Amino acid sequence: MIRRTARLARTDPPADLPPGNIKVTREDWLQLALDILVSDGIGEVKVLKLADRLGVSRSSFYWYFKSRQDLCDALLDHWDATNTRAITSHAEAPQPTITAAVAHLFRCFVDPDLFSPQLDFAIREWSRRSGPVRAILDRADERRVAALHAMFARHGYAEREAYVRARILYYMQIGYYSLELSEPLSERLARTQEYLHGFTGRMPDPVEIAALAEFAAPFLKGGKG
Repeated sequence: MIRRTARLARTDPPADLPPGNIKVTREDWLQLALDILVSDGIGEVKVLKLADRLGVSRSSFYWYFKSRQDLCDALLDHWDATNTRAITSHAEAPQPTITAAVAHLFRCFVDPDLFSPQLDFAIREWSRRSGPVRAILDRADERRVAALHAMFARHGYAEREAYVRARILYYMQIGYYSLELSEPLSERLARTQEYLHGFTGRMPDPVEIAALAEFAAPFLKGGKG
């Protein structure tokens, strides 16, 4: 299933930008860079290419970014603030049961504005060519697993079991996207009960399954995503 990169929030241009020269914003540059990163890889994120696509001069790039490396750092920051934060914040949200907690986490993988699988995959591809990016990715994976570990522990799992279940849940989800399976969302949702039971060892309440189905309904109808 193709997921689009989450749109960026708009901000005002720098105060020192010459009047009449504002054709694109920092977010325009960053959004296009994100799109190219996802579609073509980090090697194609080039200042001249971005400028040509945006229809502006290359020099205007430097009103917003100090260098291409500054832009690359901004790409990593955006990925961490969206994909990693989505997982950790959903894992940390209070829920009455572990099955409700995991069902709430599943929302990240339903709504592409919360978590972009393509962006995650692009960062992982980038990390194969960059040691510093690999280190950043490793730390993000550790934070994600730690949040899931804490989620299981809050719901009464022993330390070792909580950690292993967190790893199973996280690595299965990331592996699912790495395999680029074309399974429709409707088919995944039809197996919600079995997934929740498999990940937690506990049977979910039908109300929890219904809540996830209600959240996912707009995506099934094509209203979102």
